[in-house]
This record gives sequence, structure tokens and C-alpha cells, in this order.
Amino acid sequence: MSPQALSLAFALALAASLLIKFWLASRQIRHVARHRDQVPAAFAGSVTLSAHRKAADYTVVRGRFGLLTLAFESAVLLGWTLLGGLDVLNQALLGAAAGLPPSWQAMGYQLGLVAAFLLIGALLDLPWSLWNTFRIEQAFGFNRMSWRLWLADAVKGLIVGALLGLPILALILWLMGAAGPRWWLWAWATWMGFNLLVMVIYPSVIAPLFNKFEPLTDASLKDRVERLMARCGFAAKGLFVMDGSRRSAHGNAYFSGFGPAKRVVFFDTLLAKLSGPEVEAVLAHELGHFKHRHITKRIVTMFALSLAGFALLGWLSTQPAFYLGLGVRPNLSAPNDALALMLFLLAGPVFGFFVTPLASHFSRRDEFQADAYARQQASGADLASALLKLHQDNAGTLTPDPLYARFYYSHPPAAERLAALGA
Repeated sequence: MSPQALSLAFALALAASLLIKFWLASRQIRHVARHRDQVPAAFAGSVTLSAHRKAADYTVVRGRFGLLTLAFESAVLLGWTLLGGLDVLNQALLGAAAGLPPSWQAMGYQLGLVAAFLLIGALLDLPWSLWNTFRIEQAFGFNRMSWRLWLADAVKGLIVGALLGLPILALILWLMGAAGPRWWLWAWATWMGFNLLVMVIYPSVIAPLFNKFEPLTDASLKDRVERLMARCGFAAKGLFVMDGSRRSAHGNAYFSGFGPAKRVVFFDTLLAKLSGPEVEAVLAHELGHFKHRHITKRIVTMFALSLAGFALLGWLSTQPAFYLGLGVRPNLSAPNDALALMLFLLAGPVFGFFVTPLASHFSRRDEFQADAYARQQASGADLASALLKLHQDNAGTLTPDPLYARFYYSHPPAAERLAALGA
């Protein structure tokens, strides 16, 4: 493929994805706004009109905000690629690296290039993130973070990201330059090993840096949960309550860790909203994912897609047209590995967007299976009640646009989910 052909293909894919995203988002906003003033008949006895209107307003505001961020992010993507922003940054870093000792120049330049790229991207995203947290989430009563807590999270996130990210990045860049034509296979194995390591250490090492985890002390609930896990043949390292209320009013429950390090974690906001039988039903749903091996299948899928991605990157990194077609002049006197990696991460999601509805379909199928398992192990009525409470507390709309939901939703719309539960 020539540079011109790649530029055209990238521009067409970006334009097509933008048109689809804007069209679907506009449909969602109009559909939700149109049904704002009437609770669906199936929920008339359980959802108040004020709660329904709040969910509609929240969805519309977030949808309009999403359109603005989408336009901005697309402009930034064009700026990095076809308009030459990454090329300008690359030339500047090449000049700065000339002052480093010769043995450090290649790796120092590449690490500096990726770090500068990520830092600029984070700064560009910062105003949008702040507006979402302190204006939109605040306006609807969901944000509970102070500026001090937000800043502490940002600093800790930066430190953890640097401590974990820089070594693995340096190792992958070294493999790209030193492991020969099959470097991508070694890099893939390294990346997968790193991900598995993070899964193991996250619950006990990383997560406690940001939240407090206390053992579940409610004896009745603990007994209920342990009996459920025994019925399902599931073992966990512990049952914990997380102080999610420090940051948000949204509630959740999840499993973290991998293998013997798995933990069951409840947000304190979840326990404050649901009864014991409802918590049991929600946990039974999560256990359904393990029963049907959804987690294992997703990990295997991630492994396979990552292998294909690294193999594709291995080939693209040797093609001058890959760089020129995306607005960057390949280096003649320095490695191009970091450039190839960043261009791949920039362009990949543009082409990958078109498989979104397929991934959403399989995710919704998994959710239906997990719900069916929960109905067998606990109570379908309790699960339906819990889902409806969480839907209201999270201001999830009960009237999504059907096409938008089919394209994006990883979980079935509330009406379909409750109907499948017989509620």
C-alpha cells in the first residue's frame, strides 16, 4: 500500500466512524428526550416520574457532552497524524536526545517521545475530565470527590503508571530493536505476562493505594454470601467492602484478582442501597460469569487479539508507507520503534470501531447467561429488584434508542433484562 492510499483509507475510516457515532448519539439524545415525560408502562408501579426525568436529563447531558468530546478528540487525532503533530514532536525529541550519552540516546529518545506524547494527551484531556467530574456528575449528585482527593488520585496514578509503565515499555522497545524479525512474538509474551502479573498484584498492592478495603462485618450478609459461594463451588481470598462513597454515589460489586488472589469487593454505596437477598442475587450474577467461563474466554480473546495486533505491528513497522501515510517521516539515524507503536495505537481504534456492535452483542449474551444462572442460585425477583434499584440510583435511562443500544450497550437494556428474569 502506498502512503497516499493509507492516508485515504485512514481518513475515510475516521470520517465514517465519526458519522456513525454522531448519528447514533443524536438518535439516543432525541429518543430519550422524547420519552422524558412518561414512565414506561412496565415500570409505572416501581419508578417515579421524577426519577425517570432525572435519568433522561442525565443521559441527554452526557450525550451532548460526548458529542463535544468526540469532536475534540477527533481533531486531536487528526493533528497527531495527518496534520503532522507527531512528526513535529518526534523531530523535537530527536534534537533533545542528541545531548544524551551515546549509550542512552536510542532508548532515552524513545522513552522521552512516548512520555511526552502521553503527557500532552493527558493535558489536552484534563479540562474535559474535570468538567465531567465537577460539573456533570456534581450537578446530578453523583460526585463526592473533593479537589484535594482528585489531586491525590492524579499524583498517585501518575507515580503508579510510571513505576509500572516505564519498565515494560522499555523492555518492549528493547525487544523491538534486539529480538530480530520475530520480536513481536517475544513482545506479545512479555505483554501478556505483565497483564497477568497486574491481575495478581492489583487487589493487594495497587487498589489499596486509592481506596480502603475493610473485611465484610455484617455477619448475616457474610453467611449468606459464603453459603452462595459454597453452592456455586467458588472460592475467594476474602469478602471486602470498599469506600466507593468517597468518590461517587454510584454503587457496584466486583471480583478482582486472578487465580487464588480473587477477592469479592462490595462498594459501601451498594450495601447501603440493597437488602441482603438483593446483594446475594447480584453476587450470584457475577458468579454466573465464572460458571460460564466468561472471564476465561475474555482473557483468551484478549490474548488472541493481542497476538494478532503485535504480529500486524511487526509487519507495519517495516513499511515506510505506514509512517508516511500517517503523517510521520521515519527516522534515518534513530530507531522507529516508538513511532510505530504510537501510530499503531492511534490508528488501530479507528479501524477497530466497526466491530463494536459484534463485541456488544456477545457481551449482552454473557449478561443474559449470568442473569439466568443467578435466577437458579438465588432469586430472580431479588435480582430484578436490585437491578432496578441500581438503574435508578445510577440514573440509567429506561428508554434508550434501540439501535444505539444494539450498537454500544455491553449490558441489555433494563426492560429486556427484567423481562428475561420474568419481572
